[in-house]
Amino acid sequence: MTSTPPAYAHRLPLRVYYEDTDFSGFVYHASYLRFMERGRTELLRGLAGDQSEMHQEGAGIVFVVRKMNLDFLKPARMDDLIDVVTWSSELRGASMHLAQEVRRGDETLVRAEVVVACVRDGRAIRLPEGLRAALSRTHRSIATDS
Repeated sequence: MTSTPPAYAHRLPLRVYYEDTDFSGFVYHASYLRFMERGRTELLRGLAGDQSEMHQEGAGIVFVVRKMNLDFLKPARMDDLIDVVTWSSELRGASMHLAQEVRRGDETLVRAEVVVACVRDGRAIRLPEGLRAALSRTHRSIATDS
């Protein structure tokens, strides 16, 4: 898993609330999944619009998490300000591979590798061209900036 998010990565600022923590005052492990889901949703919204519109206009297209690998490095606590950082690491026919980090300032708290599949009627289908093009542009822009 990468340790430095690229410049084009999407950042979602969040505050940790009481409801996100366990009895010890640390963020409960499942809360990170919710935080990262919000980060992925906002990345897609920024690149291709609202997922509910994609579902309607794409005749039932949905995105499902097929695989997720998490590395819990340090805990977040109630009232912390954190950022969920999300970027595309690889595109395949019916899936996008995303990297995510939950960060507190310069500290990486959690790292994740996520494979998200595009599905219609229970079957994997090719990523929509508009989304594929938007994700590809971010890769090309970072490659030309180097």
